[in-house]
Amino acid sequence: MGNKVLMKGNEAIAEAAIRAGCRHYFGYPITPQTEVAAYMAKRMPKIGGVFLQAESEIAAINMVYGVAGTGRRVMTSSSSPGVSLKQEGISYIAGSDLPCLIVDVQRGGPGLGGIQPSQSDYFQATKGGGHGDYHLIVLAPSSVQEMADLTALAFELAEKYRMPAMLLADGTIGQMMEPVELAEPQEPKFEEKPWAVTGTKCKREHHIVNSLYLAPDELEKKNFERYERYHTIEQTEARYESFMMDDAEYCVVAFGIAARVSKNAVVAARKKGIKVGLIRPITLWPFPKAALEKAAAQVKGFLSVELSMGQMIEDVRLATHDARKVELCCRTGGMIMSPDEVLAAIEKLTGGEK
Repeated sequence: MGNKVLMKGNEAIAEAAIRAGCRHYFGYPITPQTEVAAYMAKRMPKIGGVFLQAESEIAAINMVYGVAGTGRRVMTSSSSPGVSLKQEGISYIAGSDLPCLIVDVQRGGPGLGGIQPSQSDYFQATKGGGHGDYHLIVLAPSSVQEMADLTALAFELAEKYRMPAMLLADGTIGQMMEPVELAEPQEPKFEEKPWAVTGTKCKREHHIVNSLYLAPDELEKKNFERYERYHTIEQTEARYESFMMDDAEYCVVAFGIAARVSKNAVVAARKKGIKVGLIRPITLWPFPKAALEKAAAQVKGFLSVELSMGQMIEDVRLATHDARKVELCCRTGGMIMSPDEVLAAIEKLTGGEK
């Protein structure tokens, strides 16, 4: 690790990807993630990498599909409407068991919505926005430092489990500037994967990258195999941060910028004598179910804080088996709640208890 530098969140993603050995980027500009593409446009030609602004988001994700099949580290980035356009290609990549990184710096929706921050792509990211039975590994940064760290982790997890990974950020984290410590640059590793399509030169068996299985029993077998892998991921890769939970009687659940706001509210509530803590999911899939299930045995209630109409709250209820009341504190349309709004929601949840 080197010295800290002041960077915008979107730029930290791009630089971290380069340092993690990514040399192929395909994208299309859309607010509020355009800085990712702009940074790649400047840096990639200087390091022998490939930057290509595709004619559309659909073209970009299919270019990612092509490079992913060769075993190289490859990424694309977009914002909510653009990620919607990529969904068919993401389904094809998942169905072909290929690793890649998709970055979604969320904005308000549905439709074109607005260009301000949002977290309303949660369902799309965690439940599979395209067709078929599949998952993405979904990582949710809450700081510029995590924009960098989780980018590198996303590449590693995608390759380990041969599946797409998504960095699900929001417009605030993408646009804000903070000091960030970047990893030492890693030279791209071009060792041939046992499944990659790189040209046989008549020296090995042919590899086929494909998501089409016309025999129903064969497709079912592939899906069962994939879900065995997903089960392993759920057991071993769930990540979260616990804040002031040791003696908590109530629990706030939030990710991304909502978690940063909620931390201030939790501190303020503690000063008022309210025993509340925070669980911040870092992986949205796999969702940290075990941590929430454990908290349900300790606390009297949960507050899900989201920049959506209430999407993650469904996973909170599932993880806690509805054993405790779960309330929602939300803003939407690009609005961000204040610490005072979250504090008021905590006080309502606790009913004035201290």
